[in-house]
Amino acid sequence: MEGFEGASSSSESVLDLSRLNLNNNSLDSLSEKRRKDTKQLYLCYNRMTVLPESISLFSNLEFLDISNNALSVISEDITRLTKLKTLIAKNNRLNDSSLPKDFGSLQLEVLNLSGNRFEEMPSQCLQLLRLQSLSLGGNRLKSIPAEIESLASLELLYLGGNQISSIPAELANLPSLCYLVLCDNRIQSVPPQLNKLHSLRSLSLHNNLLTYLPREILSLVHLQELSLRGNPLVVRFIKDMTYDPPSLLELAGRTVKSKNLAYSHKDLPSHLVNYLDMASKCPNPKCAGVYFDSCVRHIKFVDFCGKYRLPLMHYLCSPECTSPCSSNPQSDADSDEDNSVPADRLQRVLLG
Repeated sequence: MEGFEGASSSSESVLDLSRLNLNNNSLDSLSEKRRKDTKQLYLCYNRMTVLPESISLFSNLEFLDISNNALSVISEDITRLTKLKTLIAKNNRLNDSSLPKDFGSLQLEVLNLSGNRFEEMPSQCLQLLRLQSLSLGGNRLKSIPAEIESLASLELLYLGGNQISSIPAELANLPSLCYLVLCDNRIQSVPPQLNKLHSLRSLSLHNNLLTYLPREILSLVHLQELSLRGNPLVVRFIKDMTYDPPSLLELAGRTVKSKNLAYSHKDLPSHLVNYLDMASKCPNPKCAGVYFDSCVRHIKFVDFCGKYRLPLMHYLCSPECTSPCSSNPQSDADSDEDNSVPADRLQRVLLG
């Protein structure tokens, strides 16, 4: 192929220029016809520090892999690739200022920026509304922005190997999300709102700091794989109860609700009516109690697939209320069948 000894191509639409020791200007010698015919371009394992300006001349490009170079900047020229659907830029030196301002105008469906130096999720990525797969693993991210919910078409989100400490509730507003990878971070808890991820099939949370899971996770009906190895919940049993005594307002509210006393806006100020309407029923089927702000946070073990017992966060109305599920990890006979997850619901629970 002209100017590139060793370049390979399986068809006129695919151009592989990987491992040819190319620099920033090496694409200039390609003919106009070759650029126009190319739909897939591989530039991996070269010596590029900046994406060449001539990349904009590949007017029909749909797939671009620029992984394993020394790229610190992706030039504005990439925004002229109006047909680009997939961009792979793994293992470079990209950071928070490396992407062009109008990068979000691209019609990307797949974006992989893993193995770079991002400390924040680039705001331009959150403008890629057609994005189906986003990978930012192995960077230096400390958080997930709430604006992640704007990526409504997202099916795969890979954020493993960062420094993330929490999961925003807004992550649950991704209706198409099937694969969520948050392994090898510093996450201490999982928001119960994730039960709204009705399409979720695989959830990777291994090697974090989790000591419990919200019981709402049981409602993820399509979840087939849950990876939890390397978390404190696996290697340490937690059964401590924590309880803040209820206020006088809460005690009064509990009395009204538990005795089914009628109330309306004619009887009480609006803020008290709203308060009473917010009562949560104790999940223990043997208890008819309710709670508002004060409850017992208790870890209970629930059977998964008849083999594993996972600690789920469980809320009770008072310390005297008995948990409907045994806390003893050694006693399988005490497990509540209603809270177990059958094997056909969750195919793999990875603990070890």
